Amino acid sequence: MTRTPRTTTARHSAERRAVARTHAPATAAVGGEPVRRTVLPGGLRVLTERVPTVRSVTFGIWARVGSRDETPALNGATHYLEHLLFKGTERRSALDISAAVDAVGGEMNAFTAKEFTCYYARVLDSDLPLAIDVVCDMLTGSVIDPSEVESERGVILEEIAMTEDDPGDCVHDLFAATMFGDSPLGRPVLGTVDTVNALTRDRIARFYRRHYDPTHLVVTAAGNVDHDTVVREVHAAFARAGALPGPDAAPGTGDAAEPVGPRGGTRAVRASGRVDVVDRRTEQAHVVLGLPGLSRNDERRWALGVLSTALGGGMSSRLFQEIREKRGLAYSTYAYTSGFADCGLFGVYAGCRPAQVPDVVRICRDELDRVVRHGLTDEEVRRSVGQLSGSTVLGLEDTGALMHRMGKSELCWGEQLSVDDLLARIAAVTPDDVRAVARDVLGARPSLSALGPFTDRQESRLREALA
Repeated sequence: MTRTPRTTTARHSAERRAVARTHAPATAAVGGEPVRRTVLPGGLRVLTERVPTVRSVTFGIWARVGSRDETPALNGATHYLEHLLFKGTERRSALDISAAVDAVGGEMNAFTAKEFTCYYARVLDSDLPLAIDVVCDMLTGSVIDPSEVESERGVILEEIAMTEDDPGDCVHDLFAATMFGDSPLGRPVLGTVDTVNALTRDRIARFYRRHYDPTHLVVTAAGNVDHDTVVREVHAAFARAGALPGPDAAPGTGDAAEPVGPRGGTRAVRASGRVDVVDRRTEQAHVVLGLPGLSRNDERRWALGVLSTALGGGMSSRLFQEIREKRGLAYSTYAYTSGFADCGLFGVYAGCRPAQVPDVVRICRDELDRVVRHGLTDEEVRRSVGQLSGSTVLGLEDTGALMHRMGKSELCWGEQLSVDDLLARIAAVTPDDVRAVARDVLGARPSLSALGPFTDRQESRLREALA
């Protein structure tokens, strides 16, 4: 989805008193100047990172709600709501929203994940008031018009169909279901045709009111911004909608509202060794071999990141060399980790001809077993630490990436790590750390999800390769 904004340029002297209950610089700089953080009355958090050498700003609002917050009957509601917030407010029609940022050459978008949702706009620094006004209006003033609910239902069903036509995406949804079963983390973010068709305007509206309270929201802005100005304008926009006490409110108004903290808890992923095969008439077969991983709060995640990079993070990685370079069995293969609040996944993906799948799976499993038994070489660890360090820094070279990191860090960890802190955590990983995490994570029997046009014999060979 790509959408757009409109502005308010009025400045009131009262806004300069912004009424922040907490206004403290974060300890970290993540690319520009130190990240600054303010908590407004009512529990709304505002974080900014100033990068004075650019002329753009990416402004975003993060909601602490994702598909894992849905009941089975509400599967797809978070994503459906993401669409509907672009469809009109008390002040703007859907066309007003979409035309405003187009008029200044900006871009606007949103995405839904399993544990959060983000709405953002990237504009010139001079057009930041426009982005703030429109995005805040969308988040606080959506009317969720019944006619728009019905028209957007068709759009979402088309999006589901589009995803079904991409087996490379589908296999990852299948792997989540293999590992998490019929639980919120195992269900697709988009929902299914049946659940989307069953969602009503009233159910979506209740979901909106329950999860878009200011205490569940985080505002982030990165680029050529002034923190105090962003705070004033965000405060004014939320106050105008009645979502926060106004700048002229009596001292102490709204101070009782505390921001909702990071998710916690413990959750067990399903037992290893499951095999799910889906027949699909595709040219390639797509497979994910994987195991339960680590939660995003586990300190071993740094070592697991190095291990994942060495196994399948680049052209020099073990899996790329063994599967593609030496044997020519696949065009694309890689390893990845996914960390949630209370659990995680480690996966290896490959796309290849159906007849090659058993060999590819066997090679993947052999490499995992080899790392469990012998670990990585010192050279592999050194190279992977360097690769991970470089990609981390290069990935923060634009305002969108900085905005994303601030929002996710605040929601997921409640802190901001500087680039130097990140690099130090990666550099501290040793071969012994990698050997230990390999034994802990990769030592169990892996599960497998496969999608493609398998014959009975190919499917049998595939299951044998995992036995």
